Amino acid sequence: MSINSYVSKKVHIITTDGRTLVGTLAAHDNTTNLVLQNTVERIIRTPDDTEPSAELPLGLYLVRGENVCTIGLVDEALDDSINWAEVKGAVIGTTKH
Repeated sequence: MSINSYVSKKVHIITTDGRTLVGTLAAHDNTTNLVLQNTVERIIRTPDDTEPSAELPLGLYLVRGENVCTIGLVDEALDDSINWAEVKGAVIGTTKH
């Protein structure tokens, strides 16, 4: 599936430094630089952390292609049904090129 089919759709991105971003893909180029609208960074806490997980609003956001590890479409109905403040999980490590 081409990244062109993701334009104007809600996507989930994991960056090479382990961050999780969700937003609407507005544009991209041939080096996978991505422009996202209505972007939030999901900060998922570990199970032993008493602080709740959080969504940090970023708005219009540019992700350089060299920092994109994965990109995928979001099931919006499922995504909207999840209380992200209650989600706990393991830390995603960084990747090396």
